[in-house]
Amino acid sequence: MDKHLKFVEEQRIKRTMENLEKNNMEAYYVEDEKEALEKVKEFIKEGDTVAVGGSQTLFEIGIIDFLRNGKFNFLDRYKENLKAEDVKDIYRKSFFADAYFVSSNAVTESGELYNVDGTGNRVAAMLYGPDNVIVIVGVNKIVKDLNEAIERKKRIAGPANNKRLSTETPCTKIGMCVDCKNETRICNDYVLIKRQRNKGRIKVIIVGKELGY
Repeated sequence: MDKHLKFVEEQRIKRTMENLEKNNMEAYYVEDEKEALEKVKEFIKEGDTVAVGGSQTLFEIGIIDFLRNGKFNFLDRYKENLKAEDVKDIYRKSFFADAYFVSSNAVTESGELYNVDGTGNRVAAMLYGPDNVIVIVGVNKIVKDLNEAIERKKRIAGPANNKRLSTETPCTKIGMCVDCKNETRICNDYVLIKRQRNKGRIKVIIVGKELGY
């Protein structure tokens, strides 16, 4: 990256992190996936009960495999051959986890987290339950404000995630949101976390790479 563009990017990240801190959320910056995984290890210990929200980013940085290594009580929503009731049970037990790992659809420069869910289990756990919520995002998730966050979800995150999950929504055919009423729609619960009451409960790790949707 050109040094002048790099300067602009660095200031954007700095601004975002400062505002996250002002909103009682801890903010960290790491260069790549490897550093992100090392930073994660600072927030959990062997024997902890850990859970995750649905996220492509977590797969990309290797957190799912790391949590499966046997040192943790991992409430693995991605385990093979789970029945619907098993998944529902994991979602509910996740509220009592020692640590909850997740990404975010967008992070505003004002230090806000914007997310849209299908069933609400991910945003619910972010809002209340686990005492330790670790949010991991690539720099591609940083947006100027709420309007850009909403637009990003409609143009990128929504269509890409629907395609990944093989839903039957129009966006999987045309690559853009049309605010459909399809039964398989995953964009149902819209949540903006502007501030965290319990200081430090939410930790945001910004990775200097493009990750997830």
